[in-house]
Amino acid sequence: MTITINEDLRAYIDPLTEDEFAALERSLLAEGCRDALVLWGDLLVDGHNRYSICQKHGIAFNTMQNHTFQSIEDVHLWMIDNHLGRRSVSDFQRGVLALRKKEIVAARQEQARQSAAQPTATDAPAQTDGEPPWTREAVARTARVSSATLGQIERIQKTAAPELVGAVKSGLISINAAAAVASLPSEKQVAAVAGGKKELRQAARQVREARLPPKPEQDPPPIDATPEQIEIHRLLQQVVELTQERDQLKKKVQHLTIALAEARSGQ
Repeated sequence: MTITINEDLRAYIDPLTEDEFAALERSLLAEGCRDALVLWGDLLVDGHNRYSICQKHGIAFNTMQNHTFQSIEDVHLWMIDNHLGRRSVSDFQRGVLALRKKEIVAARQEQARQSAAQPTATDAPAQTDGEPPWTREAVARTARVSSATLGQIERIQKTAAPELVGAVKSGLISINAAAAVASLPSEKQVAAVAGGKKELRQAARQVREARLPPKPEQDPPPIDATPEQIEIHRLLQQVVELTQERDQLKKKVQHLTIALAEARSGQ
């Protein structure tokens, strides 16, 4: 049997960690390869790690053909859906996969709309595979994260240094904190990652504090103000300061709530 490995396809999904690969190897050695490798013709679609381990140790394996694939995009969508359904996939990985799916589906829908606009097309609007428009909320539901978290994942993808992305994938830093650190220059991101978890948290906190609005300068009471007027002026200024502190605490609570939810989901 000829099995072809496409390196781009193998790298399409994040590779296993060393510990995960070692655990899979122990399982295959003890129990054999129970799940069939998925092929598209002779192209290996699912089971790259199992195939590698089986080849190394001479472990027998089975294969199965997926006859539904019509293009490499179909293969990508199948791989994405397959991994989105796995419990071990982190929030960040699910967000990245869901965003990839959005790109593929959106491109297909745009192609369908262009085809429908041609003179030979029917009057009915074209839809691709029955997929509804992929709004941010739809993508977030697919990834099982909030819309805010999905936005943070997009920000990390666009502006984070590779070292910071690696820190998110490894769980060294939360999505919420990484999105904040990603706003820093690349060299500062790299330095924060090199400093470890404590340095990353400090960098995220500094970014958030820098975003808080500055306290407005307080006008002094009139020169001829009576003691009662001075006291009223002081109390009014105190109300303004307390209101600002309350708003800032609300924002901090929101950040902490998101970070706590991410930490719990990663357990």
